[in-house]
Parts: sequence; C-alpha cells; structure tokens
Amino acid sequence: MQFFTALQSFWSVFRRLPRFIRYLGLLAIGILYMVLVAASPVAPQQPVTLQLLMSAPDVPPWTKYMVKAFEASHPNIRLQIVEGPNNVSLLEDMYTTAFLLGDSPYDLVTMDVIWTPKFAAAGWLVDLTEQFSPQDLAAFSPTDVNGGRYQGRLYRIPVRSDVGMLYYRKDLLEQAGLAPPKTFEDIATLSKVLQDRQAVRWGYLWQGKQYEGLSAMFVEVLKGFGGFWVNPETLEVGLDRPEAIRAVQFLQDTINQGISPPGVTTYVEEDTRRLFQNGQAAFLRNWPYAWPLLNEETSPVKGKVAIMPMVPAAGQQGGSCLGGWGLGIAKTSKHPKEALEAIRFLTSEPSQQKFVMEAGYVPSRQNLFNKPQITAKYSYYPELFKVVQNAVLRPPIAQYAQTSDILQRYLSAALTNQKSPEQAMKAAAEETRRLLAAGKKSQK
Repeated sequence: MQFFTALQSFWSVFRRLPRFIRYLGLLAIGILYMVLVAASPVAPQQPVTLQLLMSAPDVPPWTKYMVKAFEASHPNIRLQIVEGPNNVSLLEDMYTTAFLLGDSPYDLVTMDVIWTPKFAAAGWLVDLTEQFSPQDLAAFSPTDVNGGRYQGRLYRIPVRSDVGMLYYRKDLLEQAGLAPPKTFEDIATLSKVLQDRQAVRWGYLWQGKQYEGLSAMFVEVLKGFGGFWVNPETLEVGLDRPEAIRAVQFLQDTINQGISPPGVTTYVEEDTRRLFQNGQAAFLRNWPYAWPLLNEETSPVKGKVAIMPMVPAAGQQGGSCLGGWGLGIAKTSKHPKEALEAIRFLTSEPSQQKFVMEAGYVPSRQNLFNKPQITAKYSYYPELFKVVQNAVLRPPIAQYAQTSDILQRYLSAALTNQKSPEQAMKAAAEETRRLLAAGKKSQK
C-alpha cells in the first residue's frame, strides 16, 4: 500500500515538470531498463532432442561418427538414438505400433527401402518433395532416390545403399580357362564344369528360406527372365506369366541338378556366405556386406573373389535388387524443422563419406564410389557402383509386406517340390490380385 501511495505522489510531481524534463526522465528510465535487462543473466535455451529408432547393429557407428559430428555443428539440437532389435522386421513392427498409437515418440524415421510405401500410404511421414530440389537429389543414385518415393512424392532421403550382387571365384575360372558368366545358363554350365573337376562341391548359392531375403533374391531372377512382379502404376500382377514361371523353374533346376545344395531352401545370407567363404561353391548371390568378410586375412578365399551385377537369362537384361536405408520425418514430430536440418546434415557428402570410411557402408551418393580416399580403402567400390546402377526395386506399393508374404509362401512351395512352378505362380498371382483388389475397395 505504501508503494502505491509513493508512486501516486511521484506521478503528481512528475506531471507538473516541464515537458522537456519529462521526456528526458522517461528516456533515462528507458535506457536504465535496457541496461538492467542486458546485464541480467539469461536462462540458456534448452536444446531440442530428436529421437531416432534403429536396429542394434547400426547404433555403434551412428553414435560414434554421425551423432557426434551432428551435435558438434548443431549445439541446439540433440540426436538421441533408441536401440531396437537386430531383426529389422521387428524394428518395422515397433515403428508401426508407435504410429498406430497416434503419438509416436520418434521424430526421425530410419527406413528400409521397402517400408517407404507402407509408411507413406498410412500418412505417417512428412512429404519432403518440396524440401529437396532436383539438383539436391541428382547427387544420389537415381534408384536410391526412387526408393524413397510413393505415388510420385518424396518421403525418404537415402543415407546408405545396398544391392544384391553376384560373387564368383575368379581364380577357379582362370585356372580352368573359363570366362565369367554372362547369363543364368552360364552359371549352370560353369558350375557343372567346376563340380565335375571337383574344384568345388557346389555351383551356385542363393537365399531360399521363406523370408524377405527370398523375395529380394527372386526379384533379380524375375527381372533377368524379363518378368515383373507387380506394376506399381497399374497394380497389374505378372507372377503367372511365362517369364515368371521360367524364373522359378531355373531356381528349382539348380537344386534338382545338384548345382545348389538341397538345403538352400533353408538358407539365409550368412549360411550362403559361410559356405562360399569356406571354398565350397563357385558362385554366390549376396549383399555387399560379404565382401570385407570374404577378404579377411583368415579367409580361405581372400583375393580369389570378384563381383559383378546379377546376370540375366540369354537375350534379357539383368538387375540387382536394391536395398539400403534412408531417413524420413514422422508426421507426429514436434520438431519437423530441426528434423529436416538433421536429414540434410546426415545425408550430406562429408557425413556420408565419414560414415562410409569408418563403418564400411555402401554410399548412396554417386561420386563417393570413385573418390580416391574411399577407393584407397575399398578398391571394389567402382565395380560396386556398376551394380548399384543396375538396381531394381521391389514393388513400391502400400501392401508390399502382404504381397511379399504371398510370394514367399508359394515360392517356397515350388522350391520344395510341394507344387509345380506353374501351380505355385498361378496361386500366388491370384491371391495377390485379390489382396490388391481389396485394397482398392477400402480406399474408395
């Protein structure tokens, strides 16, 4: 009360002063206020924290190289990596569950190439089309960029690439005076020659277990025979066409003729890699991760292996299945601006080069495949670039997961002689058409 009485007395005296004096007084009060504000301690701005879920094997290289560099250049943003399971299918399930609950804690979304259509169709991702110019995207492998699109819109920027490839024993072919294969028929012929000479036990190794790796492997054989799985534009299904049936017949023949081991229908990547690395096979379909392992100091095939894009059937063009990982932004993120900054930094050339050099991942930026600093350490990258350029996508459709499950089941039935290739592919095509038709109806 005394304060208000004193203030009232001051104001009555102040009002009677000459106008010029009043102006000077108000100016002095204003200057004093600004000085006091400038001198007072300011509460530091709390950094924004972005959360990102990824599989456990990827966490160490990310935290060691990518996160430290990003936070050093962006002191107001923290990047928190949440460690998920090793199995990427379980990782996809964790993202899906978080989105379905409606308030996902993740700001950035690390995606396998085959997740993009599903996540985008569900409305879980921010549309990045207007954020990255054609010039920005031209630096990346075109197939890697296309792997981040859904219905013509961009939702994912590639961080690292991956692609199926054909490994072969160049030493055995040279000793036998044989040229590397150019077709699937060549693989079968060369395998038999080397097996007859007892140079190897098996000819050709591939992933035949009923899982996503089977679909990835088959899309290469399907492309090589001139067939297609699902046309993403028209949703036409090609699994019961003659080209697809011949593709299944080729794989079945490799087993029936002893070119591939009977157990190949249970093999995943590591099963095939170990057999090949132990010198038991002439040809191997696998991913780039196998190269450094095959050339370890203790590897029996060190220096004896070469790589090439997956071959086609005679008269056709081949293609290697595109894999790889990229980043998108969750629609529920409260920090989309900061998340976009993170994507630009993490997919930049300096960041990707550091990531490739230290962690051995395959780049998605085209010029890094031939950069001297990288080729000095990874001499096979220029050859790998040819494989990436020849990559093919699995169908970028919203129902991809269900479509792949159908293909896996019927392929497995054919490869284990439960159904003929014709029966299996006809049934797979019919079930796929029903699935896609139901999806169309639900969208109306």
